[in-house]
This record gives sequence, C-alpha cells and structure tokens, in this order.
Amino acid sequence: MKIIKPKKLEKGDVVGLISPASTPDDLSKVEKAVKYFENLGYGVKIGHNVGRKYGYLAGTDEERVQDIHDMFKDKSVKAVISIRGGFGSPRLLDKIDYGLIRRNPKIFVGYSDLTALNIAIFKKTGLITFEGPMAATDFGDNIDPYTEEWFWKIVSNKKKIGKILNPDEEKFYKLSKGRGEGRIIGGNLSILTSLAGTPYFPDFKNAILLLEEINEEPYRVDRMLNHLKLLNVYKKVNGIILGRFVNCFQKAGERDERTLNMVILDYFENMGIPLIYNVSHGHVKKNFTLPIGVMAKVNASRTFVEITESAVE
Repeated sequence: MKIIKPKKLEKGDVVGLISPASTPDDLSKVEKAVKYFENLGYGVKIGHNVGRKYGYLAGTDEERVQDIHDMFKDKSVKAVISIRGGFGSPRLLDKIDYGLIRRNPKIFVGYSDLTALNIAIFKKTGLITFEGPMAATDFGDNIDPYTEEWFWKIVSNKKKIGKILNPDEEKFYKLSKGRGEGRIIGGNLSILTSLAGTPYFPDFKNAILLLEEINEEPYRVDRMLNHLKLLNVYKKVNGIILGRFVNCFQKAGERDERTLNMVILDYFENMGIPLIYNVSHGHVKKNFTLPIGVMAKVNASRTFVEITESAVE
C-alpha cells in the first residue's frame, strides 16, 4: 500500500469542522472552536449538517457522509477536524467514497468513536490520519497547552516528530523488554474490536498496536483484549503502545484500581513484545496526537517511544 501524507497546515489555510458521530451537547463550544482557529490565523468552514440530531447521532448517515465528502471535495479546505466523538462513525464506513479521499488527501483528525474513520481511511487509501483533539471537545473547551503544543507541531511541521514525551515529566511503564519498529495502527479499543471481521479491520503485520479506552469495566476490557488475542493480533505486531484507560474500574462495589492492572498484566506482562504503558493519549485533557500510519519505534528496554518520521509533507 502506498502511504500518503497530507500537506502540512499553514496560517491562512481553511479548517473544516464536521460531526461524523454525535452532536455536542453545547453548540456554543463549536463557536468557541471557530474563534480559536480564526484567532490563530486560519479560516473555518462548518459542515452543512453540523448541529443536526438524529437520536444520538449528528444527523442521518447520509447527512454525515455528505459533510465528509463535501470537505474532501472542497479544494480550499486543508484539514478536516471532527467536532466530537460519541456514537455512529462505524455506520458510515460502507458509505464513504474512499477514491474521493485518495484523490484529495488532507489532514483528518478525531479520536474515540472517530477511530473507525481513521482506521478505515488509512486502510482504504493509505492516507495518514490523526488520533487527536476535536473541535468542541478540546479546541472549544480551554484546550490544554500540552495537547495544543503537540497537535500543532505534528500537523504543521515536516520534521521528524521524534520522541513522545508525557506532560510534567510523567514516566512511562514497560511490561516487557525489547524493541520494535512499525507503523502505528489502532486507537480506541472498543471501536477497533467492533471492526473485526469487516473489510475495515486493519492489517497488523509488523505494526505498532495503539490502544486506549474510557468507561469500560475491567471485565469488558478483558473481553476485548482477548478478542484481539484470538485474532492473533499480538503475534503479528512489533510493539504495543497503551494510552490511558480512563474510568475503567469496577463499577459495582468498591473501586479497585488493581483490577484493570491485573487484566493488563494478564495479557501483556513478559509476552515478548516491547510494550510501553501510560502514554498520555486518549480521553484525557493532556492528549498527545498520534498519527495513524506513521513509522515509530517502541523501545521497552530503554522505556521510550519515538515517531521516526513526519506525519505531513
């Protein structure tokens, strides 16, 4: 597969905002996001169907796909940023014109439910996508300086991204020794496992597996990690990056932080694959943007992760 890097963002470029999943509870955050980008010198175009509701979705499937297609058709738009996550992105995968995206490559950003689009776009087109901050969730809600700094470094700079650094010099954890190199593939654990058996499930051969999650009890995390095990994903990858597993504790009875850790250890401790845990990525205010499809090194022996190329050209 030919890898396609989108062009870097420059001041004066137009950023497109769309809602491929759910609609924000507070639409004023979209307005705040618009002001944020404009104050930095970017133009903003809002998708025609932004603000619509169809149950828990931001409009019908057709309306949400229309906004995706419109943004990729529009030559003036250089980046497409999702407004929020929520639900419903996987419903769009068989309705998207991937040829259109391949012919008009540009930055596409989102995380959580948007993992479905990031993975499908990369698999079907080779376009590097971005598990990163969203308009209402982050840019319209007092974006954290760490999140902000790394996002702009990654989408507006042709230089090698280099080592991932946690905020406040927070340390990574290693669960096994060794080192490996490959393309970062993954994102939200529950969304990733929901794609298994479909044409949109990625090829993990020689990849670096990325996982993060929120609001799933340990037994559900266990079930999903086992699902990936039964798919032989762990035997195919060259390394693993675990982001934050937020609010993934036992809800019934007393909270037991060890329960999630026990699940993680069951699957990954001393498994012979280099693994770094506690990367500041996922459903956290301090969210490191991770491009899907870029080459990276995981060195568990020396406890670092390095992205060895740029994500844009």
